[in-house]
Amino acid sequence: MKVSIIGGGGRVGSDAAFALQLGGIVRDICLLDANADMAAGEALDLRHGAALRGGQFFTSGDYDALAGSDCVVITAGLRRKPDESRLDLINRNVTLFKDILASMKGVKLPEHATILVVSNPVDILTQLAVQSGMVAEHQVLGLGTVLDTARFRSLIADHFHVNALDVKALILGEHGDSMVPIWSSATVGGVPIASIPGWADDTAGELFQKTKTSGAEVIRQKGGAGRAVGISIQEVVEAIALDNGRVLPVSALQKGTLGVEGVCYSMPTVVGRRGAHQIWEPKVTDAEREGLHKSAQALKDTLAQIGV
Repeated sequence: MKVSIIGGGGRVGSDAAFALQLGGIVRDICLLDANADMAAGEALDLRHGAALRGGQFFTSGDYDALAGSDCVVITAGLRRKPDESRLDLINRNVTLFKDILASMKGVKLPEHATILVVSNPVDILTQLAVQSGMVAEHQVLGLGTVLDTARFRSLIADHFHVNALDVKALILGEHGDSMVPIWSSATVGGVPIASIPGWADDTAGELFQKTKTSGAEVIRQKGGAGRAVGISIQEVVEAIALDNGRVLPVSALQKGTLGVEGVCYSMPTVVGRRGAHQIWEPKVTDAEREGLHKSAQALKDTLAQIGV
């Protein structure tokens, strides 16, 4: 399988490439970046380790190098400037993303190719990729709340001093301020979280608040997130590569799930070789359903503001 990463010279793109190298599932990884030397350097660095891992091929190049990619991962994006509003940043990233899509138009991709959007605002940009018609709607995914869910589970595990792999809990909706924690189905080792001794509503609020601010805290301490994002990207890409039916909270075009349609955001989604095989409708509380509807509306409002 060939995976190409647009923005592969940056922190997120290069961490994703490294995670894929350690995973050993993807055979051919191509890095593209506006800074061509950085992409070439990252590819060379990864290639030096190939003999110690799975013997993958690492290359770099321009948009022509995307040809034959089974999955194109887009991580390129701009950071907020001082005194810049969130909407200003969204407009700048939308402009950049449209340029990326335009550059991809002439590239020959396989009929089964998927596009995985990581750049923020991920749900908005995923919708733009869907609307581009470059591949079928279900073959466009956004990283969505895969990272938020991983952070959520790790924080719950820390609270209970248990293995994070035993925690099953979801963040759904927008990857952003309106994300929704689905406490009603959260479990630890199969035990409903609300029945675990010491659990309280205050605890839930604190853990969710930490989840929402985790990204900002990583940026404050080290300048930007990368490692966990890279692993999150690996999780989705390898689900596509292996066609193993992983159920992941990726962003995809909604067509009526829980009464939401016409917007891309995260719901439990069966992911495989051609992207989103099926979107599941979870059983949620009335409050969670209301939160997800508000999340969808927040995204629709933003789309209207930027004229999409």
